Amino acid sequence: MIPPFSIARLPRIEFGAGRIGQLPGIAARYGKQLLIVTGSRSFTASPQWEALRQALDEAQFTHTTVRIAGEPSPDDIDTIVQDHRRHEYDLVIGIGGGSVLDAAKAIAGLLRSGNTVMDYLEGVGPELPFSGPAAPYIAVPTTAGTGSEATKNAVLTRHGADGFKKSFRDEALMAQYAIIDPDLLASCPPGQIAANGMDACTQLLEAYCSSRANPLTDALALTGLKAVRDGLSSWYDGGDGAATGREKMALAALLSGICLAQTGLGSVHGLAQPLGSFFPIAHGVVCGTLVAAATRVNIEAMQARTPDHPTLAKYASVGRLLGGDPHAGAQAARDALLHTLQAWTIHMNLPYLSNLGVAEADFARIVANARGSSMQTNPVELSDAEIDRILRLRFVGPV
Repeated sequence: MIPPFSIARLPRIEFGAGRIGQLPGIAARYGKQLLIVTGSRSFTASPQWEALRQALDEAQFTHTTVRIAGEPSPDDIDTIVQDHRRHEYDLVIGIGGGSVLDAAKAIAGLLRSGNTVMDYLEGVGPELPFSGPAAPYIAVPTTAGTGSEATKNAVLTRHGADGFKKSFRDEALMAQYAIIDPDLLASCPPGQIAANGMDACTQLLEAYCSSRANPLTDALALTGLKAVRDGLSSWYDGGDGAATGREKMALAALLSGICLAQTGLGSVHGLAQPLGSFFPIAHGVVCGTLVAAATRVNIEAMQARTPDHPTLAKYASVGRLLGGDPHAGAQAARDALLHTLQAWTIHMNLPYLSNLGVAEADFARIVANARGSSMQTNPVELSDAEIDRILRLRFVGPV
């Protein structure tokens, strides 16, 4: 029997090379006053920005640009909202990586009320229900990783010893449109391709193996993982296959966002919360460096405690897909999955935790703060010792 499942609403999706050209026409449906949220400079220094700005000017839009540098904090969001809430913007447009899209999502949610985002963050503050109204929002990703264009949550980070990484989450925050143009990814440097690509891969794998997975998300996750298999290395390595590779990874990232929004994630993202809060480590880097180790520990835990766990068969299916042998036996297929994830981690130079400022003395605090919402949908409940082992597997490299 197929168990009951629900699918939350999605944005209208426009996917394809050159789709950024549709933005002025789509924006005109909402009005002429635009607040555009971008990154610190990569997109605004590109030819695509100049072409878009000219098109907006010719269509007589009035647009104001705000910039987000790095992962947005609650203070960043509150400051921007207070600075701009008295302007009658018809539409918020986020153009950038996942952090930019998360910031734009939160800004759109609060712009009309002027409330502090701390009222709504999960796990901190009063956690008030969000009553809106939210300004209309369009998401335009310029990286291929988080899938934020297809989710209803804005992830905000406060760094430091008392830091946190928490979500402002509500269906009213979902973008009206997601415009995915693979041409906008052309300027991504190799390090960003590696981190974001492994983030998308992790999200697809964890969504596929989530305790809340369903037949629809399974189909999308497997399609996304096939795109990662065929696109990530060719884009990272450059050369003749780069354009096709980034198109496949744009699709993989989009599908990863759709899947995670419906199913939740797993142990990698459970650990990403404290690691990204306590240390200045980019989210994609955390995912990229931990996914092989976390998958190994998940598999070992299920084999030891519940050897008939259905997720073991799912890991084998992914191993056959990524490893290229559709006839591999279950154990050989799971070994192929672990080998492939580790090979990608090494090939793309994902750093060890010790290279990212993490010390062994930090492990207990990291483990103690790793049991957020993502860990709740991991396919197996991990002990503190097993979570600690994930960290140790990626603490230091060969000596």
